[in-house]
Amino acid sequence: MKRSNAPGAAEDAAPRRAAPGRRRIIGVDPGLAAVGWGVIDEENRRLVYRAHGCIETGAGLPRAERLLIIYEQIRGLLETWRPNESAIETLFFSRNRSSALAVAEARGVISLALARSGLAVREFSPNAIKQAVVGHARADKTQVQEMTRLLLALPEIPRPDHASDALAAAICAANSPDI
Repeated sequence: MKRSNAPGAAEDAAPRRAAPGRRRIIGVDPGLAAVGWGVIDEENRRLVYRAHGCIETGAGLPRAERLLIIYEQIRGLLETWRPNESAIETLFFSRNRSSALAVAEARGVISLALARSGLAVREFSPNAIKQAVVGHARADKTQVQEMTRLLLALPEIPRPDHASDALAAAICAANSPDI
């Protein structure tokens, strides 16, 4: 698993449980080759960046092994960061059915890991995430990335793109009513 923290991230970015009254949200951008993840806190409508990264699985591995890696790495992140909410992007069906099936399987093991940790799995469409982050559902990827950077007061756009997408999903959850 690759982990990254943007330069200039929150001073207290060390893993720990969210303080009482705070929402700690893990956002996840599902995929088989790469799963983006991002953790933020929300308190009194203020967003605080904690961490982001990407879980990568090797293309040469059997699919079942790749799914197991994703499941175990997500479980590890949940134990480390102890979020009390989760957000995951819904599937965008494209013309490539085989890749859509692989992403659906990855999404299934991610949802299982979240549910086994006692988290409700909050699902958001790509358009809902764009609306929550940028203000309109037709925003392009660069607009979403830049607004994610600004909303989390980061010095640069989070990389890789999958991690930036996961942080955007977490922001969407923070801007949505509590469950």
